[in-house]
Amino acid sequence: MAAQPTRIGLAGLAVMGQNLALNIAEKGFPISVYNRTTSKVDETVERAKKEGNLPLYGFHDPESFVKSIQKPRVIIMLVKAGAPVDQTIKTLSAYLEKGDCIVDGGNEWYENTERREKAVAENGFLYLGMGVSGGEEGARNGPSMMPGGSYEAYKNIEDIVLKVAAQVRDSGPCVTYIGKGGSGNFVKMVHNGIEYGDMQLIAEAYDVLKSVGKLTNEELHSVFSDWNKGELESFLVEITADIFGIKDDKGDGHLVDKVLDKTGMKGTGKWTVQQAAELSVPAPTIESSLDARFLSGLKDERVQAAKVFKAGGFGDILTDQKVDKKQLVDDVRKALYASKICSYAQGMNLIRAKSIEKGWGLKLGELARIWKGGCIIRAIFLDRIKQAYDRNAELANLLVDPEFAKEIIERQSAWRRVVCLAINSGISTPGMSASLAYFDSYRRERLPANLVQAQRDYFGAHTYERTDVEGSFHTEWFKIARQSKI
Repeated sequence: MAAQPTRIGLAGLAVMGQNLALNIAEKGFPISVYNRTTSKVDETVERAKKEGNLPLYGFHDPESFVKSIQKPRVIIMLVKAGAPVDQTIKTLSAYLEKGDCIVDGGNEWYENTERREKAVAENGFLYLGMGVSGGEEGARNGPSMMPGGSYEAYKNIEDIVLKVAAQVRDSGPCVTYIGKGGSGNFVKMVHNGIEYGDMQLIAEAYDVLKSVGKLTNEELHSVFSDWNKGELESFLVEITADIFGIKDDKGDGHLVDKVLDKTGMKGTGKWTVQQAAELSVPAPTIESSLDARFLSGLKDERVQAAKVFKAGGFGDILTDQKVDKKQLVDDVRKALYASKICSYAQGMNLIRAKSIEKGWGLKLGELARIWKGGCIIRAIFLDRIKQAYDRNAELANLLVDPEFAKEIIERQSAWRRVVCLAINSGISTPGMSASLAYFDSYRRERLPANLVQAQRDYFGAHTYERTDVEGSFHTEWFKIARQSKI
């Protein structure tokens, strides 16, 4: 029991909740914690003792938990999205007072946050939906945090989050007030969509190097370690290098080769793709990564399909071509980097479109800044993205930023070589191919969409515009075609 009121409370003590609570306590903010299953409370209190007698106080019932926090109270919830959040709000609300603040730190659908902010406001409570990225390790040592909702509520926790967030030299803490309503959750959702794209592109680079280039796990470990010292320096490339270095503890060889090729997901990638479709924002790299996860889930069907096609003389790898390993590694590095620019460009455009629709006024350069540390997509090149938006806040697309355009031009022939090599070898690179198609479509002044629009007018009288005259036009294509056939 705390002798005097604590500065903040946290409800929901799964690993993320425990780690965030310990991080807050370690930064010098006394914290009260609560969990419905009380054994988790005791476990967290025990950890706080072991990890340096941290000022963390456990409570087994919601009333004493709420009453132990100084006013205006701030309580962070880290519980499963959906109904459990509503239930936790209901439990806590019974003891909260006007001016108290609830912060949802989970991966919640942004409209749920907007609904809850309105609902709790009726009782005089403030509400924030705060995306937290960085996994267990980030939560404990410094995550990237994306709070959105009540600005007044943000001001109540600003002193805490500025210390608790990851700290990046020359650019400060990886947290900022994102904007109104569900903007914090929306930005975190798109962050996760970009993360899906990043992971898929890295997996494709691995597949090409392993299946076509015949690189061993030792060589892959060395390649990814080297890549992490240059333009691709990032958390995901770093952990990929680590994975290739880990031996199997239950048998011979490397653990990565024993992991079942079936990817799970929680839903944020799907939401991102749905939002892209709703807002008519092309996001093919992120979409392809989601489809790749769906296809990975069809493991049993793929095993059967492999048998059918092998019987027809169609092996796993179509051509066993000799490749120059050094050249291949260099080409794949360039293809990965260029594809990655496309994934981030799509994510940023989606955030901008939503911000315009909702009037959030989100600053894309500031988002790039708070993603530079703590979060899963942290990467050195986010600094370049921030600079691009600093140069031009209205930049239509990262691809046309002079710096990024130059880099893509320098890498595009290597990118094409990798995609062609993969296609000819029967290796699917949906992310790299989709990124390349996105780039090629975006940079072309004229696309074959004129034919599609002509077809729409032919069968549905949807009309079309012309390149040479203003206005909408409709042609009786069917009649003219029929007459010409007579």
